[in-house]
Amino acid sequence: MKSNNKHIYQANFLEKKIFFDKKKIKYWINEMTEWLFCTQKEYIDYHFFEEKEQELTLLLIQLLEAEQFAKEDATRITTDFFDNCEKLHHVLLNDLNAIFEFDPAAKSKNEVLIAYPGFFAITVHRIAFQLWNENARILARLIAEHAHSKTGIDIHPAATIGEHFLIDHGTGIVIGETAIIGKHVKIYQGVTLGALTVTKEAAEEKRHPTIEDNVTIYANATILGGKTVIGQDAVIGGNVWITNSIPPKSLVYHKSEINIKSKEQFPEALNFSI
Repeated sequence: MKSNNKHIYQANFLEKKIFFDKKKIKYWINEMTEWLFCTQKEYIDYHFFEEKEQELTLLLIQLLEAEQFAKEDATRITTDFFDNCEKLHHVLLNDLNAIFEFDPAAKSKNEVLIAYPGFFAITVHRIAFQLWNENARILARLIAEHAHSKTGIDIHPAATIGEHFLIDHGTGIVIGETAIIGKHVKIYQGVTLGALTVTKEAAEEKRHPTIEDNVTIYANATILGGKTVIGQDAVIGGNVWITNSIPPKSLVYHKSEINIKSKEQFPEALNFSI
């Protein structure tokens, strides 16, 4: 029986297609994060570590070829990536230490490694960032989206993030493509580093804010605009809306009014169901 929807098929091939096996991408990034920190008991055996590196190397070459890199270029990018893994590991250890030293709920570094979504999101971002800078743009986006779907933390792979970065809780964080974050920055759940306007004409402009060193941004703060700079050592309180630059060492907070009344005055006000 012939399909009556040939036009759907034809429309799907008006542009050049790139095909990825998303299961392989998820497998690669999950295994890559475990390899970097030997978080599975099999890594007690050093030979397992070596064999896994070889497996991850060959798979990354395949994924780069799927993005239509030539074999030679895919091999070069992969070689460079694994040659830089020692440096990547060092940077991530600083991020790990930032979380462990700051969060009183973290009882061990191993707990942070295997249980903290913020650290997983940071790890995936630093990997995706390297691939983005090698022009593996779709692969980097798919890797970033895996972390997004797994943690609720949405970091564009092009965002520049300095060392000793801390995400606490993290759910709902959005960090845009051209955001620049300095060193020793702390960000809580629900924070948005976004753009003031969203147009294709502005695609090549800096649309997202710059966060300088030692800044703390509390829950649900929204900071917008490519010209917006949060000065070093500033503290941004929860629920604020910022579209202009903030001087260094500032404290920015939203003052809300809370009224407290007896429940007897409004007995039905809280008697509802959803």
